[in-house]
Amino acid sequence: MNKNELVSNIAQKTGLTKKDVEAVVNGMLDEITGALSKGEKVQFVGFGTFETRERKSRTGRNPQTGKTITIPAATVPAFRAGNKLKEAVK
Repeated sequence: MNKNELVSNIAQKTGLTKKDVEAVVNGMLDEITGALSKGEKVQFVGFGTFETRERKSRTGRNPQTGKTITIPAATVPAFRAGNKLKEAVK
């Protein structure tokens, strides 16, 4: 499912217009992105938690040349599923 399909499905279920639903979805994604960029966690009880994790620097290999390179440390986004989501997927 992509964003357009999500917006359409929510609009059908709620009776809201696609334009209104898209504004809500975009606002939600912007808020999650903003919180993660500040290093905050975003938690939806039962669904899951969006957070950032520190990835240490490591060595890797350039696939084109085979040369060993150093991959720098980075902060990356992560998602940890909640219990209700895990049960629904089982």
